[in-house]
Amino acid sequence: MSSTDLQHHDGRGLLAPVTPAPPDEHADASDPRRVAIRTWLGAHPSPSGAELAAAGLVAPHWPEPWGRGADVEYQLLIDDELARAGVTRPVNPIGIGWAGPTLVHAGTSAQQERWLPGLLSGEEFWCQLFSEPDAGSDLASLRTSARRDGDEWVISGQKIWTSYAHLATWGILLARTSSDGPRHRGISYFVCPMDAPGLSIRPIVDMTGDHAFNEVFLDEVRLPGDHLIGAVGDGWRLAKVTLGNERVSLSGEGALWGRGPTANDLVRLVVSSQVARNELEREDLVRAWSHGEILRLLRLRLLEAARSGREPGPEASVRKALADEHGQEVMELAQRLAGSAGMLAGRGPGGAGGAVGAEWSYGFLYSRALTIGGGTSEVQRNIIAERVLGLARDLEG
Repeated sequence: MSSTDLQHHDGRGLLAPVTPAPPDEHADASDPRRVAIRTWLGAHPSPSGAELAAAGLVAPHWPEPWGRGADVEYQLLIDDELARAGVTRPVNPIGIGWAGPTLVHAGTSAQQERWLPGLLSGEEFWCQLFSEPDAGSDLASLRTSARRDGDEWVISGQKIWTSYAHLATWGILLARTSSDGPRHRGISYFVCPMDAPGLSIRPIVDMTGDHAFNEVFLDEVRLPGDHLIGAVGDGWRLAKVTLGNERVSLSGEGALWGRGPTANDLVRLVVSSQVARNELEREDLVRAWSHGEILRLLRLRLLEAARSGREPGPEASVRKALADEHGQEVMELAQRLAGSAGMLAGRGPGGAGGAVGAEWSYGFLYSRALTIGGGTSEVQRNIIAERVLGLARDLEG
């Protein structure tokens, strides 16, 4: 499944690349880094995903040769030049946002050479096989097992809420390799081919009518030994690396886990259509915009930490908790500004129809999942309380 195919999968555009911000009209055109990017784009006016990946422009904050080791300023400069040229990056949110950073952090050179090129180019789409029916936010209680059989691992179990498993080539998989000791110490981290014998996928259709989520069943699925990432039993630590990046990526610029429209988009729509009818609505709009700016700045801080090689810290959980509620805030305000037209499918603020209206009406329904997926808001607040504020854990029983 290529990124081009994926962009056409969902007509609402939530899987399409996020619309880039308008180019910076005050940019210094003489900056040598900017000149170099413009020269490259001049030689590649319609670059493929593979060309962008080879040039280090898909994830520029990653270390070379996969990225450019770019700091935040350099990343913003690259984003600006790509926007000017009308170039969008490949669509592979789980691969580029979560699996890739974990492979960069813990994969061997051979594993990186094998998986990162197709991941970055979007030619190989990725999914995440973490959550289970009885182990969602509490991943330490997962039951999917992995037993060693010669040079292979044999995986059996069930995963749920796997986004786009039916489109993915590869999945990052957590499985239990030991039942001894504390639960989290017996978990290991694997890469699983999604067409492996014994793996089956069952669709879950959500209230938007879209098929994004899936159940995945693994019945004696055999993985080669080199599909284990890191050491046996190191899966819990690597899962925290993945989830830390997830909480940055899921809460990107778009209000729907980094995809879809933003508070800025809502402001522009309101200004153009004059749909804010009273002071209260205008105050709510300013508040939503302010929250969006705070989250944008916090995201830049997290990206800089990732560029510096530091594992995502507890601030990623802080941002996710804030961003999830912000997404619902933006979508609920947009629905309210749509007035009576908001009761109709495909209509947005100011009575907007077509692709714009569909994006907003779909986003309102989809936003209910934000405070559940990727770790519920309640779990995020427990993490913040214990790891950021140093509060005591709740007593059980």
